[in-house]
Amino acid sequence: MKNFVTAVLMTVVTTILLGLIYPLVVTGLAQVIFPDKANGQLIRAADGTVVGSRLIGQPFSTPGYFHSRPSAAGYDAGASTGSNLGPTSRKLIDRVKSDVEKLQAENPGKPVPIDLVTTSGSGLDPHISLAAAEFQVPRVARERGMSETEVRSIVAAYTEGRQFGFLGEPRVNVLELNLDLDNR
Repeated sequence: MKNFVTAVLMTVVTTILLGLIYPLVVTGLAQVIFPDKANGQLIRAADGTVVGSRLIGQPFSTPGYFHSRPSAAGYDAGASTGSNLGPTSRKLIDRVKSDVEKLQAENPGKPVPIDLVTTSGSGLDPHISLAAAEFQVPRVARERGMSETEVRSIVAAYTEGRQFGFLGEPRVNVLELNLDLDNR
């Protein structure tokens, strides 16, 4: 009986300590030290309304915008997932071929960057590669009545380098880039 009481007390104490107190302390510290990151790195419009997050991709389909990577999750954070289609899947092959044909019609003669036709593991990647952004510059410049040089300079301003200078590849946050284009 003594072991049973000890086990119950330890369960109650560890539940309160690790299930309530510890998460509240960590959440409180995060809110004080890193409030932007703790709240999802939300992006607000000039009027203060939330338009998205730096961490979650959004679909852009109109010609005057840079387009994000395709999403197997439909850009729904609650349905974060890859497609689980393998490289021999006819459905995947047909979708990629169709996407490549559409993109090649947009930019004849230029190779299509792989991230414009493949989904990320989560389906929510907010970034595209620098090559994918460069591929889209002529269309965006034409649709917005801007010079390609001007659009390239905006892309350069939103290009994030490698993490710690050596991890990953340079990338561009599509939402931030498109918002800046809208503000111009």
